[in-house]
Amino acid sequence: SQFDLLELDQVLERLAKKDPELARIVELRFFAGLDVAETAEVMGVSESTIKRGWATAKAWLHRELSK
Repeated sequence: SQFDLLELDQVLERLAKKDPELARIVELRFFAGLDVAETAEVMGVSESTIKRGWATAKAWLHRELSK
């Protein structure tokens, strides 16, 4: 499937309105390329919070992008 960055950007904007923390996790992991530990450090939360958020965000994005 064609990966559409513009579409991803729009979906991320919707996620940011719904849950800014999840959108930030996606930005740091996906766009900045940080790992779980680095993302947790930047955001000042635990690694388990990042892992949970990343899984939730990925599922949400996948659902939105496959509409």
